[in-house]
Amino acid sequence: MCTFAYHFKHFYTIMKQFIISAALALCVMSLHAQGNYRELTLEDAMNSSRIIRMRYPNIDLEALGQDTAMPYEDANTKETADTSKGTFTLQFTNAKRVWRYATRGDYYLVNTKNGEHRQLGEGLPESSLMFAKISPDGKHVAYVSKNNIYLEDCDMQTPNRRQLTTDGNDTIVNGTFDWVYEEEFDCRDGFRWSGDSRYIAFWRSNTAGTGWFDIINNVDDIYPTIQRFPYPKAGTQNSAVKIGFIDITSPAPSQGGESSPLGGDKREVSTTWLDIPGDQRENYLPRMEFVPGTNTLMIQQMNRPQNYNKVWTCELKDGKASTLAVLCEDTDEAWVETNDNIHWLPGNKFFIFTSERDGWRHLWRVSADGKKWTCITSGNFDVINEVEYDEARGYIYFTATPDNATERYLFRTRVMGKGEVENITKMCHPNPEAGQYSYSFSPNLDYALETWSSANHVPVYSLVRMDKKGRWTLDKVLEENKEAQQAWEAYGLKKEFVKCKSGDLELDAWIIKPANFDPTKKYPVIDYVYGEPASATVQNRWERSLFWHYLASLGYVVVSIENRGAAAPRGREWRKCIYGEVGVAASEDQARGIMDLCRQFPWMDATRLGITGWSGGGAQTLNSMFRYPDVFKTGVAIAFVSDQRLYDTIYQERYMNTPQNNPDGYFRGSPISYASGLKGNLLLMHGTGDDNVHYQNTEKLVNELVRNGKTFYQVSYPMRTHGISEGPGTSQHLRRTLIDFFQKNL
Repeated sequence: MCTFAYHFKHFYTIMKQFIISAALALCVMSLHAQGNYRELTLEDAMNSSRIIRMRYPNIDLEALGQDTAMPYEDANTKETADTSKGTFTLQFTNAKRVWRYATRGDYYLVNTKNGEHRQLGEGLPESSLMFAKISPDGKHVAYVSKNNIYLEDCDMQTPNRRQLTTDGNDTIVNGTFDWVYEEEFDCRDGFRWSGDSRYIAFWRSNTAGTGWFDIINNVDDIYPTIQRFPYPKAGTQNSAVKIGFIDITSPAPSQGGESSPLGGDKREVSTTWLDIPGDQRENYLPRMEFVPGTNTLMIQQMNRPQNYNKVWTCELKDGKASTLAVLCEDTDEAWVETNDNIHWLPGNKFFIFTSERDGWRHLWRVSADGKKWTCITSGNFDVINEVEYDEARGYIYFTATPDNATERYLFRTRVMGKGEVENITKMCHPNPEAGQYSYSFSPNLDYALETWSSANHVPVYSLVRMDKKGRWTLDKVLEENKEAQQAWEAYGLKKEFVKCKSGDLELDAWIIKPANFDPTKKYPVIDYVYGEPASATVQNRWERSLFWHYLASLGYVVVSIENRGAAAPRGREWRKCIYGEVGVAASEDQARGIMDLCRQFPWMDATRLGITGWSGGGAQTLNSMFRYPDVFKTGVAIAFVSDQRLYDTIYQERYMNTPQNNPDGYFRGSPISYASGLKGNLLLMHGTGDDNVHYQNTEKLVNELVRNGKTFYQVSYPMRTHGISEGPGTSQHLRRTLIDFFQKNL
């Protein structure tokens, strides 16, 4: 009876889901046949999960390969910040944001055998601990608090806390980074454990002499308060950054009775600083890691123009560092990138390095002396990112797209091979759907969770596996998200990918038409632009935000054009041809590209062209409005750089050199230089609390527009940061204001 009830309930559930899906499909077909679609609201567009409810496979990749059930759930709600080392784990709570991410909070050390736990840093300020890490041998835990590094024993009764650095303050930063390193080099966690757990290597930044920027807060009290932080603007002095190490086996004195020494004498713990050549303010140290399982440090050093990357190594032994040796060097006439995936091959005779030295971003096998370079991913394509290194089988898996810059597929190559690559996505799907594929591998690399989506299809999750001969195949589809796809189609949403021309250059673009599109009508066009080297907008993948679709539903054709210099996988020349003149080619390509689209598609009204963008896209909106006023009639620029001299050293100088060395390039690339060219309707939007692109950019541009007698509109958001999202209603207000401006002026 129980068995019958169970099977009946299971059958009933399946039939219920089938009936609902069938009914929804019939409804969608009926709507399509009538040419009518569901109405998309702004609220739904900004939070698409309300109307397009996707399911996610909840699988344990570590258990793959065993006879283990793989349950499913409606949402991937698991949240964890644990780091397990042996019998202990760290739990991170009470997280507070530090600029972009919540990296500061409280940590608890938990014994995984009996559940016993205690808080780290007892007596230190609440939510002040950062980047706690257990040593490889599981005996110690280190962390940062208030710009100093601390050490405790992994012991529940006697933590023996030691303060390893004591000079940390508002100017000296140990174990983490200043604003510009965090923002532009993605540096946050600033210390590393050696393989034998004896040494802690760390960065130290001295911000003295760096210009401090003030943000005035007029809204939280009746009198203003000031937020101050070091921010080096292009051409000004950087922080002095160096790397040192501490031998934790060296004894230290007791600190006010709260801890006892690890050793037996009273000598102070000391830091040994590495003698890295070059001015600490005129060079960068963006990466430092121990070679896994060793005491050998690898340090990447870039010169200030960032066109030269030198990789140093040194070994820590008996409390001392060996003489620094050059592992390899990479140079470029424009700029080079940091390397986050340097792999030593078995035997340590070769390592893998990423470089664009042949005109494409490729993986190279380099001899240990740095003299012999062999490309292991040969071809006219870019390696977009490394996905996994299979040391046991000698493969590296990576993402690339040889034929279409808007798509992404998985490939692999042999680390000791001669450059031949295999398309793993095509192994699993002989005729893969267009779009972007991403993969998460199981620990033994026999299985992977595959995610496919496109601009017009919600994510589909599959399990793929490798057989004993090394061939990958589709194992099973885990979640098709049919109901979510039907919900999407019920709104008549679609993004089309096309090509357009800027002179003889072919550009990628996408177009979104109104749901009930009539090709006999003329539609105003809004161009969504980013256009700078940090990102790309023309990507054939699913996006949660449906804002551009909502804007199209109001009677606009929305387009986006990928100009030269954007971060598209089209080779070195494509990305770096804009060196020294960021903003010049971008606005030219946007103007020429959109006019070419109007020639191709007569339903685009060339007399009603608008443009909008955020951050770098805001700058390109201004450049396009000021430099091509006869093309673009209405623009909305958000959180923009108006004068490139106002942005930070690392980002701006990477692509432009310094203002002192390239004054003409800074003038020609800065929108403020062409403010007198404004003819159309312009709305400026900016948060006064923007620590990234300062509100100063808006104030300086406003002065220039006023000086030239130009009429414009401005909306300022008090104490909102670069994303302009803080506070109830802010995000919707910004978008409603943007929409209102286009509706009144385009």
